[in-house]
Amino acid sequence: MNSVTFVLVTLFWIAAAGSSYFAPKNPNRGLIQMMIVLSSCCCYTFWLLAFLHQLNPLFGPIVSNQTVMYMKHAWRSG
Repeated sequence: MNSVTFVLVTLFWIAAAGSSYFAPKNPNRGLIQMMIVLSSCCCYTFWLLAFLHQLNPLFGPIVSNQTVMYMKHAWRSG
């Protein structure tokens, strides 16, 4: 599942960056292309960092022993 998600988002990023060549021909074309590519890179970087942080978190939830015992009891009966 992780590799499928990674490939799909990468394809979307490449398509978004490649779409900058279809910008209308006017004096601001270079600026529009740069904005499209830069926003694609920023969105991809944000997604990649969020994906990697969820893949291998540095720390887990901190719960007390009483909460753990309650969760064991509540989840067993459900």
